[in-house]
Formats: sequence, C-alpha cells, structure tokens
Amino acid sequence: MRLISLCLLASVWLTPVAVASELAAAEKLDAVVAVVNSDVITRLELEEKLRSTIKQLKKQGIALPDAQVLEKQLLERMIIDLLQLQYAKETGVRVDEGQLDLSINRIVEQNNLAGVSELRSKLQADGIDYDKFRDEMRNEMLYTRLREREVESKLIISDSEVDNYLANQSKQGGAKSEFHLAHILVVIPEQASADKIKASRARAELAYKQLQGGADFAQVAAGSSDAKDALKGGDLGWRGSDRLPPSFAAALQKLSAGQHTPILQSPNGFHILKLVETRSGSTPVVITQTHARHILIKTSQIVPEAEARKRIMEIKQRIAAGADFAEQAKKYSEDGSAQAGGDLDWLSPGQTVSEFEEAMNKLAVQKIGAVQTQFGWHLIQVLERRDTDVSVQQKRQQARVAIGTFKSDEQYQDWLRQLRDRAFVDYPQ
Repeated sequence: MRLISLCLLASVWLTPVAVASELAAAEKLDAVVAVVNSDVITRLELEEKLRSTIKQLKKQGIALPDAQVLEKQLLERMIIDLLQLQYAKETGVRVDEGQLDLSINRIVEQNNLAGVSELRSKLQADGIDYDKFRDEMRNEMLYTRLREREVESKLIISDSEVDNYLANQSKQGGAKSEFHLAHILVVIPEQASADKIKASRARAELAYKQLQGGADFAQVAAGSSDAKDALKGGDLGWRGSDRLPPSFAAALQKLSAGQHTPILQSPNGFHILKLVETRSGSTPVVITQTHARHILIKTSQIVPEAEARKRIMEIKQRIAAGADFAEQAKKYSEDGSAQAGGDLDWLSPGQTVSEFEEAMNKLAVQKIGAVQTQFGWHLIQVLERRDTDVSVQQKRQQARVAIGTFKSDEQYQDWLRQLRDRAFVDYPQ
C-alpha cells in the first residue's frame, strides 16, 4: 500500500508527459528479452548483469568490447546458466543450506576473515548483496555438480591413451612445460550443418583479424568467446602441457610470451590461445601417501544433510565406545569400499575430492574425523602414512588425471552445446 501511495503522490506532481515517460521506462525494464523453455529473462535482469559485468571488467583492467556485442554475449551466457539450473531442478540435483554454508565458511577461512560477518562487510563495501552472493554461490555449486555427474563421471580413459601419453612424455625427456594461458572459444553447434560450421569459423576469423590488427586479447575474448571465462578476459590460469591436447601444446611451444596461436580446431569449436607466460614444471619425485578407511552416508531427497550427519555421528560414537570400524563400515557404509571394511588402500594427493583430502590430512594416525562432501557425510580414519617414490602406477594415475582434465573440458562444452540445442529459446521483439 505504501508503494502505491508513493506512486500516486508522485503522479500528482508529474506532468502527463513525465508520467508516460516513467511508465515507458518501467515497461522497458519489465520487457522479456529471452524466453528459455518455461522461464524468461527480463531486460531488468540483463541490465543488472551488464552493470556488474562492466564493473568487473573495469576492475580487472579489461577494455570494454562494443556495447551491443557485450550484451549479446552476456545474454547467451545467462541462457546457458538458466538451462543448467532448469536441468538441475528437473533431475533432482540440489544444494542444501548446510552444504552452502560449508562452502562459504571455506571462503572465509581461505581469505583469513574473522567470520561470515566480515565477509558480509567486504561484499557490502564492493556493492554486492550478501543474499545474491549466496544465490550465485549455490548456482556455481550446482553447475559443478552437473559437470561431475553428466561429464566427469562418464569419462572413459583407455590404457592405450595412457600408454601414448607416457610415450610422448618420454620423448620430451620427461619434462613438462606449464603455460599461463588465455583463450577464445567459438563453439560449433551440435550436429551443425556446413553453413553453421562456416558461420562459427567466420566468427573465429573475425576475432583473429581483430587480434592481428592490435586489439587487446582480453577485450576480444569478452566480446567474442563462448567460454564461461570470457568475462575474465579468457584467462585459463596455468595449464601443464600434459593437460592440453597435443596439437595445442605443440602450437604453444612455438610462441613467445604475449603471442597467440592461429585458429585451432577441436571437436567442440574453434580456439585461439594466448601465451601469457611459461615456466618449467616437474613431477615430484617423492609424495606422501595416506592409508585410510571411511564410512559414507549419502545425502539425497530421502536422506537430507541433517539426517546423514546424525547417522554418521551415531556411528562415530559407537566406534568411540569400542565398536569395530570395519564392521560398522560393512554394516552402514554406502560406498563401494564397504565390503572391505571401508578400506581405501593407499591414497595419493589429488586422488579424492578436496574436502575429503583436506580433512584426512588434518587427522593424526589412528584418529577419526567426520567431513561433508558432495557425496554425503564421511567418517574417516587414518591408518598410516608414508613417503614414497613415484611408482609406475602413480605415473599412470597422474597420466589419467591429465588426460581426464582436457577431455573433461571438451566434453563439458559439448554437453552445454547439446543442452542449448535441445532448448526452446525465443527472443521477443
């Protein structure tokens, strides 16, 4: 009622022309700019995203692309994000409040903040609403879970791929270069016709022509790249040569810092890579391995986070009272290791999800601790630790991780492309 009263009061003081102008502006903001299946994206949402994106680009020192180009690129990313959220809802992928709080507390710890209250203050100082920040965090976690379920869990890496990888590493003398990269990706639509492939190639060539003409790479990436990191200037961070397709690594070996590759093609699109800097990397000779066992209670719609935690704590109390860990694992654990008493054998760094590894590394030998990951609640016991030379098996595991990284990147882009191509998307005039 107060809002209506204020509007009526304002209308008394405004001329009919001014009132009409105000109404027209309001209608413009409420206008639908895209229909995405059963949802819509409004002009207001797009304008808010544009403002925050422009602020982010300026903060990073990235020159702004043409306004219309940036708006078009940003709207497409909003469509892709909305499609992922729709798919997550349809398929039962969710992030509950406890899991979200866990991730936010991790951000607080990593930034050495006093608590969530200090995080709120810092966000407010940057003009960021805390509730909106939580929503964006939740969405990012959903995107990650979708990628894990739809792509990474289905990756198949054959022994022959590992053999070829190790053979190539051997030819290079076992050395591994690391590249700080930025990139531009122009996606090829799924089952694209020759004309659509040609159109994607033309977009990549236009971006390449701009670069050849002296345009800033980050600016061109922000306006032309279909990759999610486009609004960060296409920055990929550091990538080992073993985490790149061989043709990409070979092209980068010919560059000096600041130079970019010609257009490179992969199954999911056209790429232009910029070499920011290079450094030499090497595989550690000695690693610390942990022999651990665990009990897992999975979270689901039937077993919410609070119930899973309650069950794991009850098991922990029974073990503290003298119950055998292995027997409790066989009886209650929902992991494939249950029949082995929860034994995970010797674990190397990077072999488990980060939350699990972090909690495990904090435990002293023979101690027990509980931790939550995306799989549910775990009870972990560290049995022993050792420092060991990197074995042949470990090298093969590292090779699988490296191969999986670049295969995952390609297949995730392919999955997003399929999701987009299956969707109903309309742009009302």
